[in-house]
Formats: sequence, C-alpha cells, structure tokens
Amino acid sequence: MSKRAIIIVLDSVGIGALPDADLYGDKGSNTVGNISEKLGGLKLKNMEALGLGNIDEIKGIDSVDTPKGAFGRCSEASKGKDTITGHWEISGVILEEPLNTYPNGFSEDIIKDFEEKIGRKIIGNKVASGTEIIKELGEEHVKTGYPIVYTSADSVFQIAAHEEVISVPELYNMCQIARDMLVGERSVGRVIARPFVGEVGNFTRTANRRDYALNPPIKMLLQYMEEAGQSVMAVGKIEDIFNKLGVTDAVHTKNNMDGVDNVIEYMKMNKDGLIFANLVDFDMHYGHRNNVEGYAQALLDFDNRMPEILENMDEDDVLIITADHGCDPTMPGTDHSREYVPLLVYGNNIKENVNLGTRKSFCDIGKTVLDMFNVDNDINGESFYTEIKK
Repeated sequence: MSKRAIIIVLDSVGIGALPDADLYGDKGSNTVGNISEKLGGLKLKNMEALGLGNIDEIKGIDSVDTPKGAFGRCSEASKGKDTITGHWEISGVILEEPLNTYPNGFSEDIIKDFEEKIGRKIIGNKVASGTEIIKELGEEHVKTGYPIVYTSADSVFQIAAHEEVISVPELYNMCQIARDMLVGERSVGRVIARPFVGEVGNFTRTANRRDYALNPPIKMLLQYMEEAGQSVMAVGKIEDIFNKLGVTDAVHTKNNMDGVDNVIEYMKMNKDGLIFANLVDFDMHYGHRNNVEGYAQALLDFDNRMPEILENMDEDDVLIITADHGCDPTMPGTDHSREYVPLLVYGNNIKENVNLGTRKSFCDIGKTVLDMFNVDNDINGESFYTEIKK
C-alpha cells in the first residue's frame, strides 16, 4: 500500500476575480463561472460531488449537501498571473515582484545579442498568439530560415521554427542560448521552444514544445520531498516549470487525456511520494483562443475521467485538484486572468464536507503535502492537514 499526494493542476481553471484583479485589467473575470453562465450551466458531476459547487456558488455548478471531499479556494499571494508564478506558489514560493514582461517586444540589445549567438537573424519580436504568428510569419521563416521570436502577456521568450527548417535539437539549442542570456535584469520566467510542421496556409504546432525555466529562488516542495527520500513524479510541463529540481521521474504529455493516462500509470506503480501533474489544454487550446465551447468540453472530458482516478487511489492517497491562474475565454483579449483557484481534496483518510474557506495563498497546498509526509520545511504557507485528516 503506497502513500501519495496527487496534485492535478487544471491549467487556467480559475473560479472568480481576485480583489486586485482590476490592477491587472481582469475585473469581472471568472473562468468557470462565466463559461457556465454563457452556456447555460456546466454539468461537472464528479467534481461537484467533491464540492466544486460548494466553493463559492459558481454559476451553473450545483452545490451538494454532503460533498465527498474538502473544498475551498486559494488567493494568489504572489505578484503576477502566469504559469511559473502559480506553480511556484503551490510549491511554497511567493514572488514579491512580478517576473519581467515585454509588452513592446524585446529590446534591441537583447535581440542583437541573441542573433550574434545563434549566427542568424530573427523575425517577429512582438507580442503575439502562437498560432497567429506562424500563420503570419511562417512562410517568411521557411524561405529565410530565420527563427520566429515572440512573447505574450506572460514572462516568456518564445521561439517558433518549422521542424524541417530548423531541426528540433537545433531549436532546443537556441532556447538554451536564450535561457543563458535572459537572467538578471533581462530575465524571463520561461524560454519556450515552439516547433511546427506543415505547408504554408496549414501550419500546425507539434508536441515537441519544451520549456526552459528559471530556478525557483528558494527551496520548495519538490526538493523537500526528494530529500526526504520520496519519489516526485512530474506529468506534463511540471519538470520544465521547476527546471527538473526535485523531480525523480518525469513524463511529457501530448494533451489532457494523455496527462490523465500518465497520472494513472504513476498511481499503478505504487511508489510513495508526490505525483504532480499539469493539464495544459484548458489554457493553451481554449483559454488563450477565447474558445468557450472547447473549454467547457475539456472540463467535461476531465470530469468524466475522475472516477478512473479515484478508483486507482490507495487507502493513504490524497488527491488535490487546483489551478495556477485563470484564462477566462469570455473576456476581451487572450491573456491569463487574475483569479482565485479551486481547491478540492479527497481521500479515504480525508474528512468529507470540510469547508477550507479562502486560503491566503496557493502555498497552503505545498505546506499541507509536506505536513502529510511529516517533512520539516521552511516554505511559505499554512497547512490545513489537521483540518482534513480523519
């Protein structure tokens, strides 16, 4: 019988604007609530059974009299609303200053330095949607061999290249060059390889994306778990987000359902420790593309896999479902939104119908996991383990 904490991050599944959302241009954002309202109600019966609708009267999501899990929501204590910030905070790291963003593209000196180091020119250098910029500049890229560099509202330096023009290993090497450059005053949270294939007018991105992150500034959840002799099994882009720190096993995934499959595979291995998964499709395919119907279907698809996840839990396992930020597809623009994230906790040894309220930070999740494994630590956060254990 194994003992595991299983954290599943539903990437961008926010549940309502934080009090400071107006400072980020996100007043009125509510990813799940607004989707539900627009479509006349979402039926997510398995997450509802755990207490999703009891958190904060999410429009269209039913509350239940006796939820099978503990439920609540987490405020974001860090400054920012991106992937790195959210995941780092779950692991116990609070960022007092937001990571650098480049709303007008990268400075001339950064681009010049990068071009010199890779030995060729770049094109792009602006804020753009990844799918749109390859439509716009893909043909020029194929003709010239110049990589496409772009950014977003997040702290990212993204490099897109056709796999037959710049090979995937060569693209990864360019990303490593950029990662080594973009530190200190120039820093970005992530450098991202964005390979694509296809013909002009029909380019598609491939699953060979790779993220190159900064190291977290302090020791965090994954490192404490590894040092305590526990397995840390990373699913999806978790390994990249934490720059491999503390990760003992990792698998990258093609989509949400592949992510769920790999979570279940790790559960079947019966290793003690932490399974930490990110399901990115909500954000990447639907939130950023303002695709309300697609987002709703992705939520339903995950909800339909919940029984399979629960069936594979051992007696001492604890499942935590949460998110890292919002990305409300009903709002103007395509950026992340500054939102509360859901907190659902379930296990055979976890009390039912416990309202965990509004937590001060995502850090409480990491703190609780370490408490569950009796690991001494110095991370931020307040454990809620005593409130939920039977």
